[in-house]
Amino acid sequence: MAGGKLSARQKMINLMYLVFIAMIAMTMSKEVLSAFGLMNAKFVGANELASASNEGILTQLSTQAEEKPEEFAAANEKAKQISIISDDFYKFLENVKANDIVKNGQYELEDGKLPYEEMDKGDKLDELWFTGDRLTKRGDAIVARIDKFKNDLKAVIPNEGKWLPVIASIEKRFNTGKVENSEGKEKSWLDYHFQGFPAIASYTKLTAMQNDVKATETNIYNGFLGNLVSDATSLKKYQAIVLADKSAFFAGEKFQGRVVLGKYANVTPTKLTVGGKELDLTNAIDSTGAAKLDFTVGNVGEHNIEGKFTFLEDGKPLDIPIIGNYVVVPRPNSATISADKMNVVYRGVANPMTISFAGVSDNKVKASGTGLKPVGKGKYVMNPGSGKEVTINVTATLDDGSRASDKKTFRIKDIPAPTGTIARQSGVVKLPKRNVEIGTVGAQLNDFVFDLPIGVTSFKIKVPGQPTVNVAGTKMNSQAKAAIKKARRGDNITIFDIKAKITNNASYRLKNVSPVIVEVTN
Repeated sequence: MAGGKLSARQKMINLMYLVFIAMIAMTMSKEVLSAFGLMNAKFVGANELASASNEGILTQLSTQAEEKPEEFAAANEKAKQISIISDDFYKFLENVKANDIVKNGQYELEDGKLPYEEMDKGDKLDELWFTGDRLTKRGDAIVARIDKFKNDLKAVIPNEGKWLPVIASIEKRFNTGKVENSEGKEKSWLDYHFQGFPAIASYTKLTAMQNDVKATETNIYNGFLGNLVSDATSLKKYQAIVLADKSAFFAGEKFQGRVVLGKYANVTPTKLTVGGKELDLTNAIDSTGAAKLDFTVGNVGEHNIEGKFTFLEDGKPLDIPIIGNYVVVPRPNSATISADKMNVVYRGVANPMTISFAGVSDNKVKASGTGLKPVGKGKYVMNPGSGKEVTINVTATLDDGSRASDKKTFRIKDIPAPTGTIARQSGVVKLPKRNVEIGTVGAQLNDFVFDLPIGVTSFKIKVPGQPTVNVAGTKMNSQAKAAIKKARRGDNITIFDIKAKITNNASYRLKNVSPVIVEVTN
C-alpha cells in the first residue's frame, strides 16, 4: 500500500486510511470493554443483594434452631460451616481480582471505579498464571482453591436423596475439568476461560463466580430450612410401587416383578423389608434403584405384598411403605366365551363376541367357527349362516408350552318380525285425518338387543268404503290422501303389507311387518 512507486500524496492517503481503520477498531474495543465493565457492576450489585438475603436466611435458621432445636439445631450448625467456607472463598476471589488483575496490571481506580477502557490486555495475567502449555504455581493454586471450595461444601451437605440435585449443581458451577474448544482440542479449564482475554473480561468472570457462590449459599440455606428449590425431588414425594411382570399367576408359579419408587429415584436405601423379611441389598437393588422380587406365590386367590424402604434424609431414617397385591388363578381347563349382547347369535347381524382363556394373553388364544371373524384383541364378530346352531372352538397356548382347548355351541335365531308404525306409533292408534295424510310409515324392532336401522320401501292403505291404495316409499301419495279425506270419524284406516329391509343389509329378508290400524278422530 505504501510501495516505492506511489506518490507522496497517495502514501499520505493510504496512511490516513490505516489510521481511520485503527480508530474504528479502538472505538469498537472501548465499547466492548465498557460493556464488560457494566456487566461486572451488575454482578457486584447482585452479589450485595444476595449477601443481605443470605444473612436474613441464616438469622431465620438460627431462630428456628432456638425454637425447635430437635429439627433445626443440626442444620443451623451446618449452615454456619457453609457460611464460613463460602465467605472464605468469596474473599479469596476478591483478593485474586485485586492483586492478580488490578495490582499486577498496574491499573489505577478512578473514583473507586475500574478503568474499563484501559483494561484491554491480559498479558500480565497470562504471565502470572501460564507458562507455555502449562500452568504456573499461581495458576495451579487458583484451580486447587476452586476444587477445595467445591469439596468443602460437599463434605458438609448430606449425601441424601433431596440433596443430590444441589450437589450436581455445585459440580456443574465449579467444574474445573478440561474443556473442548471450537477446534475440538482439549484445554485446561483456566486456559480456556482466562488466557488471552482482556483483563476486564477476566475480572468480570471472577465476579460472576462470586455470584455463583452466593446463589449456591442461598440454595443450601433454603434446603436446611426445608424450602429447597429442588424439594420436589424429596423422597417424601415418592411412592413405592409394586410392578408385577403379569397381573395373575398360576398356583405354584414364581412371582416375578419389581418394587420401584415413583420416577425411578436412583437412591440406594439403607434397608429393604418385604413380608417381614429383610432382603440383601447387594442382590435386591438394580442400577435404576428398583428392588427385584423373586418368590414362590401362594394358593389361589388375592395376596398382599407388604414391606418398606428405609432411606436417610436430613440425617434421619425415612420409611416408605411398600403396598401391593397380586392374584393367583388356577391353571385354565376351560375357555370363557360370551356374546356381548346375549347368549344367542342372530342371523343377518354382526354379533360382537369376546373370547378369552383365563390367565392366558389374547395373542396366545385362537378361536374358530363358521362365520367367526377376529376384529381385535379378544374381540370377534359372528355372522351366522343357515342352520339352527353354530359351534366355536377355542385353543390356548399356556406359558409352559402346553395347550388347552374348549368349545361352546350357540343357538342361531332369525331377527324377529318388525312392527309397523305411523307417526312413530304402532298397533291401534287414534289420529286426526290430517296427521294420517302427512304421517310417515315406518317399521321398528321392539325390545330387540340390536339397534338396527330399518327402512320401509312400500305399503298398502285401506280406508273403509274406498279401494286399497298401493304406496311406494314412506309417505302418502295423492291417491292415498284422497281416500283418507273421505274417511269419517270413527273409521278404522288399515296400513298393511308393509315392505321393509335392513338399511345396511338389504339381502336379508325380514319377516312380515305387522300392520297399523288408525282410528280417525275427526
